[in-house]
Amino acid sequence: MDSTASHTTLIKSLAQELGFHYCGIAKAVRLDDDARRLEAWLNKGFHGQMQYMENHFDLRIDPSRLVPGAKSVITLLKNYYPSQEQKAGTPHIARYAFGKDYHEVIREQLNHFLHILRGKIGEIQGRGFVDSAPVLERSWATRSGAGWIGKNGNLITRQSGSFFFIATLIVDLPLEYDDPFAKDYCGSCRKCIDACPTDAIEPDKEINGSKCISYYTIELKDAMLPDNMKDKFDNWMFGCDVCQEVCPWNRFSKPHTEPAFTPIPEILNLSTSEWLEMSEITFREVFRHSPLKRSKFNGIRRNLNFLKND
Repeated sequence: MDSTASHTTLIKSLAQELGFHYCGIAKAVRLDDDARRLEAWLNKGFHGQMQYMENHFDLRIDPSRLVPGAKSVITLLKNYYPSQEQKAGTPHIARYAFGKDYHEVIREQLNHFLHILRGKIGEIQGRGFVDSAPVLERSWATRSGAGWIGKNGNLITRQSGSFFFIATLIVDLPLEYDDPFAKDYCGSCRKCIDACPTDAIEPDKEINGSKCISYYTIELKDAMLPDNMKDKFDNWMFGCDVCQEVCPWNRFSKPHTEPAFTPIPEILNLSTSEWLEMSEITFREVFRHSPLKRSKFNGIRRNLNFLKND
């Protein structure tokens, strides 16, 4: 077995050992087609006030700008589908936020991944990313054979649906490359489009981010939410899972085995009134390692009051 094949085998076996349920590899190239789509999306204003989406455009489309000499882009998927659900009547929180902040969890695992690779292969240049840098993760995932982009904008796999995080490792190591995922298995299904409470899903797999409940409850930092969204949030306090809940492919979702994603009890059990009674000190203590800290205490209260007054 030559070094390229042996290194590829090592990477895929290591990914499995570290708890990733998929590992695919694509050749590091410029994503010119994706660049045009991203530019058109930005020009439509679908990013709303997410100005960071406009930044570092060249870095998003060219992996060699992130890792000089980049040869390969490794896509890793990490399941987060929980075995527990929230108690009936509690304010809805997107399932990805039930446990510890995935940025912290997966970033540490990616650093460990690279550390092991360097110990077994030698000095390689590489960087790991998980939803916090200018990387087009879904594009690389399809190029690595993981799945296809659904009408709801999520990466969907035939084996396990879409309740997973996408992590990316860019390395200057030549590897064997997987075939891109070429087929779209959404067909004529419109369940996600029809179910979206705010009509954020546009034709041709475009998402108007500025209309998405996740945008309003997490990204938008205004002191007040817009009145025209009244009665449209379907009790979602942080994020939204509607388009994933109705997706037929998520009938294949299985509970994760990552201890760090064990749900925080308060997320499963607190009523709206109990959330509103919580002090900022308690919030910071309970959710210091939770994705909810992104909205901060005042953002969570704003969202809750908006729901309460519907």
